[in-house]
Amino acid sequence: MAVRPTAGGPAISLRKVEETAPALVSLYKSAGTSLDRHGLGGGRAAVYLVLDYSGSMRDYYKDGSVQALADRVLGLSAHLDDDGRVPTVFFSTDVDAVTDIALEDHHGRVDRIVAGLGHMGKTSYHLAMDAVIDHYLDSGSTAPALVVFQTDGGPINRLAAERYVCKAAKLPLFWQFIGFGNTHSKQFDFLRRLDELAVPAKRPVDNTGFFHAGLDPRQVSDAELYNRLVGEFPHWLAAARAQGIVR
Repeated sequence: MAVRPTAGGPAISLRKVEETAPALVSLYKSAGTSLDRHGLGGGRAAVYLVLDYSGSMRDYYKDGSVQALADRVLGLSAHLDDDGRVPTVFFSTDVDAVTDIALEDHHGRVDRIVAGLGHMGKTSYHLAMDAVIDHYLDSGSTAPALVVFQTDGGPINRLAAERYVCKAAKLPLFWQFIGFGNTHSKQFDFLRRLDELAVPAKRPVDNTGFFHAGLDPRQVSDAELYNRLVGEFPHWLAAARAQGIVR
C-alpha cells in the first residue's frame, strides 16, 4: 500500500462506519475535516497506536481517557487505512501486549485488553518503538505510517529512546507523541526536545511531533485533537519523500 494524496475518498466509507461502528461516526467526520484541512484528504497510510501502561496511568484507564483516545484514532484510521483495524502496542517496563483494536469491536476493547495484562510498570519507550518497527517490517508494507504514541511521562532510558528515534528515521514511520498529565511537568522535557535532534547529523528527517493533552485529555475537542495529530504529518511526508524514505 502506498500513499496517494489524490486517491479519492476515505479508505472506509461513511456507510461502512455507520454499519460497523455507529458510535464513531462523529469522530470519523471530524477526522475527515482535519485531514482535508491539512491536505491529506484521500491519502493512505498505516496508523498505529502506542499506549502507556505504566503505574501512573491507572486513573486514565479507569476514567475512560485511554479508550476515548483509541476511539479517536480509529476514527482517523478509517480514512487512511482500509482494514478497519489499528495495531496497538501497550507498554510499560516491557511490551505488555501487541494487538489490534477494530471498528466492529471497539466498545470497551481497551478494558478487555488490560484485564489480561499484568503489573503496570515504568516507561520503556524504546521497547515500544521496537515493537512498532518489528510489526511494520513484518507487515511487508511500504506505505507511510502515522504512529500515535501516548504517554504520561518521560522514558526511563533517554539514550535508548533517542537512539530508536534516530534509527526509525530511516523508515517511513512518523511518531506523533501525545502527553497526558500536568502540562508543566518536567517529565515531558525529553519529548519537547526531540525537535532539537540534529537533521541530518543524527537522523535524515525530523520524524517526531509532540503535543500535550493536559490533565483531562477528554476535554480536548475532537477538532483540536485531530489537527494536532495530523498537523506535522504532511511536513514529514514531504521531507521523507525528498529523501527517498517514502516512495
